[in-house]
Amino acid sequence: MSLMCNDLQPIIEGWDYRPGQTTVRKINGLDGKEKLQMRLQLGVLQMEYSGRPDGQKPYGYESLLEYFGSILEKLKGQDKQDDFELSAQDSADLRDEALQYYYRYLSLFDLGDHAGVIRDTDRNLRVFDLVKAHAKNDADRFALEQYRPYVVMMNARSRAGIALRENDLNAAYKALQDGMDLIRKFFQDYGQPNLAAKSDEYRVLDKQAAELRNVLPRDPLAVLREKLDAAVKQERFEEAVRLRDKIRKLESSSK
Repeated sequence: MSLMCNDLQPIIEGWDYRPGQTTVRKINGLDGKEKLQMRLQLGVLQMEYSGRPDGQKPYGYESLLEYFGSILEKLKGQDKQDDFELSAQDSADLRDEALQYYYRYLSLFDLGDHAGVIRDTDRNLRVFDLVKAHAKNDADRFALEQYRPYVVMMNARSRAGIALRENDLNAAYKALQDGMDLIRKFFQDYGQPNLAAKSDEYRVLDKQAAELRNVLPRDPLAVLREKLDAAVKQERFEEAVRLRDKIRKLESSSK
């Protein structure tokens, strides 16, 4: 009787680990579903493409977030939401689960699946909110908050990525700006507004936004106002009147 071979070497043969880089691939699982594999230094991490990354269904729910969320909703329906509290173990379990989603959205970002990144980062931000609002201990309430700017950044980059694929530069720029606003709010909420622009996450978004600013179509009103200023300075008053009328029409139509 031969023993089943559990050696991972045939799986990772020819798929080298790259230090400092995310190395990911999609495969078809034995169950016929797509899976994600992330190459690690000592092997490989395999995740489900949707649902909870490890494929588990805690208490019959897609994830612990949905499970605790359902309890909170029931209590809200009874006007007892103040009774909802996450124990230290509950908070630790939610943190461990959020880590699974972190590995998956990193993998999805590497593959260019921006919709998947948005799904998983939105989901982890909901975990942050739940734990911050309902964890029993102060340490648990703020344990995840340090990662909020990073999750916001990844969410914003993916929203911008989808807009860029659709060649919508304005929407991409807005997504980046919205992310920067949320990071500024995060630091402001913790009494350190001056640190926002110094954070790595803010800088990443700001750099990408700056690159877009150089190629964004200019605001027609801004162009007309510049021409009006030049006409007035050069005493081309008839042209200035025409430009002023165009500006008024555009302003009226935008209103």
